[in-house]
Amino acid sequence: MVTSVLVLVLILVVLVLAGFVLGYNKIRAADVRVSEALAGIDVELTRRASLIPSLVHVVETFAVHEKAVLDHVTDARAALTSATGGGSVAQRSAAERDLDDALGRVLALGQTNPQLASSNNFLNLQDNLADTEDKLAFARQYYNDAVATLNKVVGTIPWLFVAPIAGVPEREYYQIPR
Repeated sequence: MVTSVLVLVLILVVLVLAGFVLGYNKIRAADVRVSEALAGIDVELTRRASLIPSLVHVVETFAVHEKAVLDHVTDARAALTSATGGGSVAQRSAAERDLDDALGRVLALGQTNPQLASSNNFLNLQDNLADTEDKLAFARQYYNDAVATLNKVVGTIPWLFVAPIAGVPEREYYQIPR
């Protein structure tokens, strides 16, 4: 009788330990997916930021009198580059919002300046920016999906008890800049 109780307790302890290990690994894997997805956003933000100097140069040749607009986009690019270097998701989103505003002004110059609008370099940069925006939208969606999965796992029983031990908190969603 005593040995069967000990065997039962031992089996129960092994099952609990196995469940803990599985939960720990599941939570850590979800956390890694979120970090990977955030890095994907950073890649696309960096790609977009790398297009800015070329865009500024092309616009400068046609719209010299628009120095304030060009300075604003250069400053916004620097802020975005700084935010992707380890800032929070909210900082990335705010920097992205500022760059979107600045880029909107620069691209509007293309509509008001016929020479600029017909420049192959300007049109090519616009296409590259549009392509990057599409990739960035996908990267944001992938990140938010990964965050939803992680938050669901971290917030449900029994993983709710394993998450603090694994050191994995819920993550914030990436807010689309507006």
